[in-house]
Amino acid sequence: MLEALKEEVCEGNLELPRHGLVTWTSGNLSARDPQSGLVVIKPSGLRYERMTPEDMVVVDLDGKIVEGKRGPSSDTASHLYVYRRREDVGSVVHTHSTYATAWAATGRSIPCCLTAMADEFGGPVPCGGYAAIGTEEIGVQIVENIGHSPAILLAKHGVFTIGPTIEKAVQAAVMVEDVARTVAIAKGIGEVAELPAADIEANYDRYTHRYGTAAASRGVSHA
Repeated sequence: MLEALKEEVCEGNLELPRHGLVTWTSGNLSARDPQSGLVVIKPSGLRYERMTPEDMVVVDLDGKIVEGKRGPSSDTASHLYVYRRREDVGSVVHTHSTYATAWAATGRSIPCCLTAMADEFGGPVPCGGYAAIGTEEIGVQIVENIGHSPAILLAKHGVFTIGPTIEKAVQAAVMVEDVARTVAIAKGIGEVAELPAADIEANYDRYTHRYGTAAASRGVSHA
């Protein structure tokens, strides 16, 4: 069942090591089927280079395994908590990418001091509290603290991102690592000041509503 979505979820998971966001068996990606409401997620403890679409696990929103020969990710309960409370979310990604996780280790949000951050995240990348792995508590921290950002850090743990599609959730995971690295380096050079709120709002509005294909359709060129 959901063979096409299994292929998409498998490919989405394989994007994570390609971008250097995970190592060995860490991290995971899931996606929700909008018709059935079922969720396809990476299996637990399987190395990425050995992963195939047939290894993906199908679960319902209560965590019951509907199809799969392997156990689902240890973060499944957290993914499902997000899906049950955010109807706009179609995919959830979890990584331990180096620089973003270093920020998580400090329990600090990443300050919005770059236009790229204002574009993608609409403000700082927030940091939620510590929560035990394998429970819904991580999902609680995500829902309560992520705001309108597509990314959140979890203290002492790592990174979670969300999106309406797999591509958007992976994009957020790639972007949060990129800005985490840049801001960490910048803080080593000197003082870092956040962008004014008005500039953050203006950049986020431009990026969200006028950047890319929507703008191109009106004959407007952007970088």
